[in-house]
Amino acid sequence: MSDRESMEYDVVIVGAGPAGLSAAIRLKQLANEAGRELSVCVLEKGSEVGAHILSGAVIDPRSLDELLPDWREDSSCLLGRVPVTSNHHWVLTKTKKYNLPHLMMPSFLDNKGTFTGSLANLCRWLAGKAEELGVEIFPGFPAAEVLYNDDGSVKGVATGAMGVARDGSHKGDYQPGMELHARYTFFAEGARGSLTKQLKKQFDLEAECQPQVYGIGIKELWDVDPAKHKPGTVIHTQGWPLDDAWGGGWIYHQDNHQVSIGFVVALNYKNPHLSPFDEMQRYKQHPAIRPLLEGGRRVSYGARAINEGGWQSVPKLAFPGGALIGCSAGFVNVPRIKGTHTAMKSGMLAADAAFAAIAADRRSDVLADYEPSVRNGWIGEELRKVRNAEPAVAKFGATIGTILAGADLWMQHLKIGLPVTMKHHPDHETLWRRDIAPPIDYPRPDGVISFDKLSSVFLSNTNHEEDQPVHLQLKDPTLPTRVNLPQYDGPEQRYCPAGVYEYVLEGGAPKLQINAQNCVHCKTCDIKDPCQNINWVTPEGGGGPNYPNM
Repeated sequence: MSDRESMEYDVVIVGAGPAGLSAAIRLKQLANEAGRELSVCVLEKGSEVGAHILSGAVIDPRSLDELLPDWREDSSCLLGRVPVTSNHHWVLTKTKKYNLPHLMMPSFLDNKGTFTGSLANLCRWLAGKAEELGVEIFPGFPAAEVLYNDDGSVKGVATGAMGVARDGSHKGDYQPGMELHARYTFFAEGARGSLTKQLKKQFDLEAECQPQVYGIGIKELWDVDPAKHKPGTVIHTQGWPLDDAWGGGWIYHQDNHQVSIGFVVALNYKNPHLSPFDEMQRYKQHPAIRPLLEGGRRVSYGARAINEGGWQSVPKLAFPGGALIGCSAGFVNVPRIKGTHTAMKSGMLAADAAFAAIAADRRSDVLADYEPSVRNGWIGEELRKVRNAEPAVAKFGATIGTILAGADLWMQHLKIGLPVTMKHHPDHETLWRRDIAPPIDYPRPDGVISFDKLSSVFLSNTNHEEDQPVHLQLKDPTLPTRVNLPQYDGPEQRYCPAGVYEYVLEGGAPKLQINAQNCVHCKTCDIKDPCQNINWVTPEGGGGPNYPNM
């Protein structure tokens, strides 16, 4: 018999990101309109709402306008402070930049009416609105287990136990997890959610879609010289420093003389010697970028995996007792570099379906109205238009692929798009052997513009209780030294942007050391490991980064 206590709700939501909070708000709005009680709970693994939220971010307010139409009049909502005023697209070589005229982009990729700012702060504001409506939000309580009814439907989730030592024994402050039971449970864990992975297998949710593929986004926030700051300026880049891989950078001039600068590397890269972190540090040294940062100060750092599969990688969304919303399902518009508005809308549509089911006194069945509302609505329309952009670049390379992707986007814009949907290949299958991949000589950080991993992790405010079970689990502890090191030169020590993985000598033999306390929860290891040997699970509650203004 379980020693865990339980609580009952109408709807439990896993994750206090934009999708989860939008779903919670929408559920309470519908209940208030109908004059009925509805209990809604949101679990958040971060120490506070927003602690684990990281995005560029340029946000399309389309869903926010629908959910909370008066948000612009609310002075506590910081998003409206910096509308996007100018757009630039740079193609970089090692020493030069070339402006790509904005008129070359189809209109559905522009930033008209968008805002740049902190997605973490937007989530903090949304959480306040949700709590005003009566939503219960529990930060620092990660959902660690899916619970099932006897008929196999989702019953809810259980939070992880607290006070468990690394060896599995119970410490003096041990507390068992809590079970949260619900009529319906929404999973809004973000990209590569640990419970979402289990649900996809349990209900075979990816049987009719392409595998999800990802990029890793590495972001820094800088206080820059006010004379160099141009609020509302948005710059996207492609080209250098990437060679065989593809991706690109962003530079967003935000509020308070701050600049969000970041770099994305698609995780289908082939060279095991590539380090996304070091590509980002090298990127900042470009002659067109370094002058912006000189005289400034780096104030925050973080990294996160990003869904890049698009339309063809969206899995089945509803299953008995639950639904996937937001980046758990993968609604990022890759060419537009936006996903907040689609994530929020998916949460709202799931809320509509769940409220109708609860009003009809249903529970734990399939929310059959949810999936059609996504696929036949504007989310589906938007993502179908851009479905071939990412796979075109992945298949044909940065130069030819970009040209083909651009042609397809224009054809979609002119409503003569090709009736073809390109396929994806899992990111972990793409690495070359170490002996046929050219080495990459990364310059040493200068400590002014470029930095090392450990000083960067320090700025993420990452913290984990050291004496707890390692949340980066190896299915076979022998594989790193038996396969990864000899065949791929230990790629985990490079694809991780936080210095979690390093090979050390023990008794004269190499051993993989896992510095789990450094983990910023980006999930890259869970995605890119060539043997799929690393399983990321939730650590003890509240552990991980604590991103300010990110």
